[in-house]
Amino acid sequence: MPRVDADLKLDFKDVLFRPKRSSLKSRSEVDLQRTFTFRNSKQTYIGIPIIAANMDTTGTFEMAQVLSKHTLFTAIHKHYSVEDWKNFAASHPDLSVWIPSHPGHRLKSWKKRKWNLEKSTVPALKYICLDVANGYSEYFVEFVKKVREKFPKHTIMAGNVVTGEMVEELILSGADIIKVGIGPGSVCTTRIKTGVGYPQLSAVIECADSAHGLKGHIISDGGCSCPGDVAKAFGAGADFVMMGGMLAGHDQCSGEVIEKNGKKYKLFYGMSSDTAMKKYTGGVAEYRASEGRTVEVPYKGDVENTIRDVLGGLRSTCTYVGAAKLKELSRRTTFIRVTQQSNLSETCI
Repeated sequence: MPRVDADLKLDFKDVLFRPKRSSLKSRSEVDLQRTFTFRNSKQTYIGIPIIAANMDTTGTFEMAQVLSKHTLFTAIHKHYSVEDWKNFAASHPDLSVWIPSHPGHRLKSWKKRKWNLEKSTVPALKYICLDVANGYSEYFVEFVKKVREKFPKHTIMAGNVVTGEMVEELILSGADIIKVGIGPGSVCTTRIKTGVGYPQLSAVIECADSAHGLKGHIISDGGCSCPGDVAKAFGAGADFVMMGGMLAGHDQCSGEVIEKNGKKYKLFYGMSSDTAMKKYTGGVAEYRASEGRTVEVPYKGDVENTIRDVLGGLRSTCTYVGAAKLKELSRRTTFIRVTQQSNLSETCI
C-alpha cells in the first residue's frame, strides 16, 4: 500500500527569519568563519563554508582561484584531465578544492581520480567529492566504504540524499559530509521528470539533526536563488551551502559569452541535461531521460562582486537575529511561514 506523509514540508520560499534583539553594532562585527573537525577523516577545516557546485560551468579552476581568496571552497567538476590537474597543482599548490569521483560503470573515471590522489598529482589534496544523483543506491553505499578504506585520512563528501536515515548510513559508511538535495536546483528537472524530491528547507532541518547526532556534517545543495536563501540554509542547520545557479554567468565560469540583441549571456545547464550528456557521453542513453535543462544566464562579469553580495547578505541576516558568529545562526533562528516574501511587484514604479 502506498503511504502518504501528511506532515507539511517547507522550501526556502515558504519562510522568513523572525528578527530578534541584537547587541551587534555593525555587520562588520559578524564572524562568518567556521571551524569543523570531521568525524571520519579527523581533519580540521577553517573557512567560510560556502562551496561552488561541481558542475562544469561553475566548478572550474578559475572559480577556485577567486573563491579561495575568501576562504570559500570549490568542488571541481569531473571532466578535467590528469594533465589539467598537474598544471593546476603546479601553479596553485596551496588551493583547497574538492576532487570529484563517480561510482558506477565509469571505472576509468574513478581510476583517473584515484591516480591523482595516490601519485600525488595534487600534493595538498585532502577532499574527495563522491557525487551521484541518487544516493539511495546500495552500490553507492558500498562505494563510499571502499573509498574510505582506500583513503582513511581524506575528508569525503557524499550524496545526494534528503532523509535522515540515509544521512546516517552514509556517515557510518565513512562519509564526513553529506550532500542534501534532490531536485531543488535551478536547472534540475528531476522533480518534473520523476516526481521524486523533498522541499529543501525541511530536508536540511531533518538531515542536519541526523548528521549532528553522529558528529557528521551536511551540505545544503541546491535551491538558493538569492543571498537570503543561503542564510536560510545555514539557519536551518546546514554546515555548508553549495551554490550553482547563483555563480553561473561569470567570467570564471566555463563557456563563451553569447551576444543576442545587444545583451550578453553565458550558458548554464544541469549535468543530466541534453547539453551535458551530448558534450561528454555522446547523447542521452535510450534507457534514461534528461533531468536537466539549459538556460542562457545574463552575463555577470567577475564573480568577486557576487561573492561579496552573498557574504554581505549573510552578515546582515546575522545582525537581524543577533548572531555574532555564523556558528550561532541556527540557534538564533526562528522561521515564520509566509505566503509572500517580497514586496516587489511588476506594477511598482
